[in-house]
Amino acid sequence: MFFEHSNAIWTAHPDLAATALYADGITAHADDVITDAITRFSAVAETRLASSSEGELPEIRAWRRTFSQMGLKPTQYRCASEALLRRFKKEGALPRIHPLIDLCNALSLAYAIPIAVFDASAITDHLRVRHATGDEEYLTFSGDVEHPYPDEVIFADGAGRAHARRWTNRQSGYSAVRETTTSALIVAEAMHETARADVENLAGDLEAELVAAWSVTPEAATLSAGSPRLTVLAPAPADASTSAHPDTR
Repeated sequence: MFFEHSNAIWTAHPDLAATALYADGITAHADDVITDAITRFSAVAETRLASSSEGELPEIRAWRRTFSQMGLKPTQYRCASEALLRRFKKEGALPRIHPLIDLCNALSLAYAIPIAVFDASAITDHLRVRHATGDEEYLTFSGDVEHPYPDEVIFADGAGRAHARRWTNRQSGYSAVRETTTSALIVAEAMHETARADVENLAGDLEAELVAAWSVTPEAATLSAGSPRLTVLAPAPADASTSAHPDTR
């Protein structure tokens, strides 16, 4: 399996910085281990939000500009990290879903960078961030099937499934992490001025926490137009009948 952004995405968005990690050996039983990490990363977000709103953060401003460039109203369709920050500011904490999701959500809060987490067993052949043809199928968390609009930026696999719509806005229920997940593909993307350094630091923090919680050293890559692909040995795709699970993004 491989992950990459299409050439058209790199051309249209030269400020993009991204990192991808593949982790095998994940379980749903690491809550106690990651609690400290969640507390630490949430505290970073709390400090940042004490001096400015989420919409004023450079990471969020950059994604709002990107959404506007794609023809989307940025206050209607928010990037995942902005949505998390808004919920965190309102409720003071995020709901616990799965240890890996909880960890990535906390990192997303701290860095204000969208992080997508996919059950790798639900991905066929590859996952590519590209423009949609309109024929792809997207499974909602309520079980409905949608088709992305032509030219919408999606995460698409080799079977024509859209695993995320509107780029960093919403993941699909088809590949969401669940209790039986053992392997995950994790992607962080940013557009702001210090994006490359920040996604590299985020990846370093994530790798350290994966080692601490699951004794897993992920395969990882910082992606660019000149080096756009992470290739890994991943499990065979899961049967579609077992792949609808709770929201992560």
